Amino acid sequence: MAVSILLVRYSEIGLKSAPVRRRFENQLKDNMLSMLMEDGVEAFITKSGARYYVEASDIDAAVSSLRRVFGVGSISIAEECASSKMEDICAKAAEYSCSRITTGQSFAVKARREGSQGYTSMDVGREAGSAIFIANEDKGVKVDLTDPDVVFYVEVRENRAFVFGEYIRCHAGLPVGSQGKVVAEVGDERGLVAAWLMMKRGCRVIAHGDEELIANLRRYDPLLKTGDWNPQALGVVMGTRLDGLESVDVTDYDVPVYFPTIGMSDDEVSELADDRAGDPGPDEV
Repeated sequence: MAVSILLVRYSEIGLKSAPVRRRFENQLKDNMLSMLMEDGVEAFITKSGARYYVEASDIDAAVSSLRRVFGVGSISIAEECASSKMEDICAKAAEYSCSRITTGQSFAVKARREGSQGYTSMDVGREAGSAIFIANEDKGVKVDLTDPDVVFYVEVRENRAFVFGEYIRCHAGLPVGSQGKVVAEVGDERGLVAAWLMMKRGCRVIAHGDEELIANLRRYDPLLKTGDWNPQALGVVMGTRLDGLESVDVTDYDVPVYFPTIGMSDDEVSELADDRAGDPGPDEV
């Protein structure tokens, strides 16, 4: 049985300058390890370029954990090829496809490449597609590059190559702890969503209010603290509606006050809150 490995990608971290990007990458890795440890998932994480490679004792549990880590843009459950040589990629693509395509289905191969392998992404797509077609020819499969029933992805990075079937959408954003600390009033679902949105922007939240709501936030940061104030806090976060802004006197605070949900309707807030503050769906990105 083939052993799966997780390819973990970040999103906007890649837009940062090299020193900032390295700091954010290290924070993201620490957060991933903390989340896996909190969920009791044994895993080993390595990094190369803009990818993290996660080997885990329970792949599905690892995906469930890592999807809640802010900064992670997408995850793929992949199988690694023997090498980045074209023949090894084709062999793995053919093997991988046999149990994932059925009689009469159409398919396409989408490839991406980074490095100096001596072939192009188009070459990979063409050759891997040919190998898949030959391996499944008895099923009457066909190639459809416009609207295929099944898509096979190939990712080549230097001397490693991977085959997988989907991109699992995650929250993206910035790693928690990469920005400053803020105190969040979490007394209702607006407060919950406001705090969650600040966490997504990399803030370490110190929450006070409803314990059940705070427990939801802790799912996204096992290190989340509670309390009314912290001298290191750089701001206060409130889940305030636009029509309730007049009741807030920002002069009561010596730090900036943030209102992340002020432009959101009640339905938008409820949708995020009902989904435990926005667990991403299974959609492909």
